[in-house]
Amino acid sequence: MTPLASRNTPAASDIGRPESKWLGPLVLLGPSGIWLSLLLVMPALVILELSFVPGIRPGDVVNPSGLDNYSQIFQPIYLQVIGRSLFFAINTTIICLLLGFPVAYWIALLAPARWRNLLLLCFVLPLWTSSLLRSYAWITILRPTGVLNTLLASIGLPPLTLLNSSSAVLIGMSYSLLPYMVLILYASLEKLDRRLLEAAADLGAHPSEAFWKVTVPQTLPGIAAGSLLVFITGLGDFVDPELLGGASSMTAARLIYNQFLGATQNWGFGSALSMLLILAVSLAIALLIKYGDSTSKR
Repeated sequence: MTPLASRNTPAASDIGRPESKWLGPLVLLGPSGIWLSLLLVMPALVILELSFVPGIRPGDVVNPSGLDNYSQIFQPIYLQVIGRSLFFAINTTIICLLLGFPVAYWIALLAPARWRNLLLLCFVLPLWTSSLLRSYAWITILRPTGVLNTLLASIGLPPLTLLNSSSAVLIGMSYSLLPYMVLILYASLEKLDRRLLEAAADLGAHPSEAFWKVTVPQTLPGIAAGSLLVFITGLGDFVDPELLGGASSMTAARLIYNQFLGATQNWGFGSALSMLLILAVSLAIALLIKYGDSTSKR
């Protein structure tokens, strides 16, 4: 038995070596790492290189030579487009938070337990359909001869002009992103310590006071995580502004599309805009990971 034990001893000692600690995870992450490198990292590096080539078009020689594309972003017309994108993303986040928090609160704390999964499923169902179909559905509702104006005319009210406006974009984006907000807020509210609410009631706190001083502080990480997720998705939304906003609702995503596939064909400027959007989304994702971890630890 002694020779056999001596042969097994070195193999057991190899487990504690530093190489074995990172070799196993590296092998497991290898396939997905290669996949992400080919489809995400390398294209991003190509876009980064193109962003330093002024006025490059398809077929031109790539010769990075300066920051002209980035300086072009600060022209007033493009700053206006970026500001409109932020306007849509921020206001969509606010709308989703105002609409989603009461719904998530009711499902998590007030609805019967046996109905909660079904209610959550009802909010997830719209995500099973294409965003393109959802936008066309809103076109059917909001167009001048659509469902909404037909209903208003039937009760004697004047028609509304919503299609091809900022209001239509906010409606479409809020509808598309509301389920994400509800799901994240529900996960946070479900873990709410109700004993604190009972203690606040026993101490004579008004329900509104208990809400702001007990419920909101406990769910603040969930509020931050949901808001950041909606903001990130809304900042890069292309379909809703394109179909519901019309020509007057140009956003950063649509501007990038025009630079690559539109009539201008300025890949360098489009790449610079893409890198700016990637940077903004990356910062938001970093905050989302931070607050998302805080939410999961609650």
